[in-house]
Amino acid sequence: MLAWLCTAMAQELYVNTEPASNMAAKSLGIRLENQGYFKPDFKQRSTLELMYGVNKNLMIHSTAYLSNFYQNQQRFEGLSAYAKYRFYSIDTVQRHFRMAAFAKVASIKNPIPNQEIALEGDNTGIQGGLVATQLLHKLALSGSASYLRAFENKGGYQPGTRNSIAYTLSAGYLLFPKRYTNYEQTNINLYAELLGKTNPGKGQHYLDIAPAVQFIFNSVFRVDLSYRTPLTNRMVRNTQNMYLVRLEYNLFNLFN
Repeated sequence: MLAWLCTAMAQELYVNTEPASNMAAKSLGIRLENQGYFKPDFKQRSTLELMYGVNKNLMIHSTAYLSNFYQNQQRFEGLSAYAKYRFYSIDTVQRHFRMAAFAKVASIKNPIPNQEIALEGDNTGIQGGLVATQLLHKLALSGSASYLRAFENKGGYQPGTRNSIAYTLSAGYLLFPKRYTNYEQTNINLYAELLGKTNPGKGQHYLDIAPAVQFIFNSVFRVDLSYRTPLTNRMVRNTQNMYLVRLEYNLFNLFN
């Protein structure tokens, strides 16, 4: 059963977005992530994220951020919390369609020189939206839309932009193994993701493409590599031309 679940769900483990599907109930995921850019100066952000599957429909995340984006030295920036509830599902063998609602809240202490509202270490705010995911054997397609509202950052920093709309479109393909026989086989997944935001009424928007490759070892340890670059950009932000490296380990059946 574990082997079947891993091959059926692997291509939904998007690198830059979340699918409508959830992680296994009573399981804990631990993520270490590093993102950054090289121009005009090398800057990087590291995150520690804990993910917990409450049940088959609900999962929660908590994340801490550390970076030198706004100063010369690395420092703690703040925290965020995320929850996703799957409310609709049509499941058959190696094929399903699912929808979920998600919400995120962040409390951050940073200056706000950018026009993008980003709750991943840059802005204090809230986000809410919907995501839908379609699995078709080895191909998984997913799209989301959400609303973001920025508030004053800790330290009295006021955002220049208060409202934003975010949208994503992701595709994942299970490249290997060609035939699944046991859960110890290494999975290799390829992804292409479109990531966009618009600040209504301000003429500020962007659309990035983010190709990625992913390796899953023994169905519990995951390595993600991605690089996002703009297709179009009319917004001051940190996230353009940014690399991502992530390590994730999952612990199953913790409280059975």
